[in-house]
Amino acid sequence: MTLIPIEKVESKILLIRGQNVMLDRDLAELYVVPTGRLNEQVRRNIKRFPEDFMFQLTKEEFKILKSQFAISSWGGTRKLPNVFTEQ
Repeated sequence: MTLIPIEKVESKILLIRGQNVMLDRDLAELYVVPTGRLNEQVRRNIKRFPEDFMFQLTKEEFKILKSQFAISSWGGTRKLPNVFTEQ
């Protein structure tokens, strides 16, 4: 088991809709799994999680997020990302 430095985790936490959240791609990176696989497993086991465990960003939220990071590497995204709350 590999320990992840707290600084790496903290740097991935964002404040969206008044909640501390982590993007699906960042959470998948921490678990060393593909983002699609993470989202697939959550969908298959959705009853195991509380309702406020995850939500999907709106187009506007995603647009703002991309502009804040000024990153063009988001290009291949076909669906709006999910974010996971600290719950």
